[in-house]
Amino acid sequence: MSLVLGLDPGANTGVATYVDGQLTDLETVGPHQIERLIRGRAPARVVFEDSRLQSHTWTAAGSRAVAANMARKVGQVDAWCNLITAICAELGILAIGISPAGKGKKLNAQQFASVTGWTGKSNEHARDAAMVAWKYRTVRA
Repeated sequence: MSLVLGLDPGANTGVATYVDGQLTDLETVGPHQIERLIRGRAPARVVFEDSRLQSHTWTAAGSRAVAANMARKVGQVDAWCNLITAICAELGILAIGISPAGKGKKLNAQQFASVTGWTGKSNEHARDAAMVAWKYRTVRA
């Protein structure tokens, strides 16, 4: 059995679980649960949306306050990406970071179901986690 985790780090971290290439679970957790999740599930690989791989943010700041707030949020996500990378390195798990642009466009529930076959509930964070790992969901020996 091969287990692959897809992660969309953030204040609401999306988690997608693939077992032998099949999407089996979608969930959303707090960032304080990321380490416990990776250690507890011991996946073959973790594929995550890595904000550190993109040099610009997706907002046209209307004010200094808005720009400062966005910078803080991006800094938090960057820190969670560092955490994911460090945990995986410590455990010998392959960690693959994908830039937000490299993940592709956001999918609504209907589009997501069409691509993945998933018929259960989902939210934007969990769908992003699933799509970031989509190309990497199978592990070949």
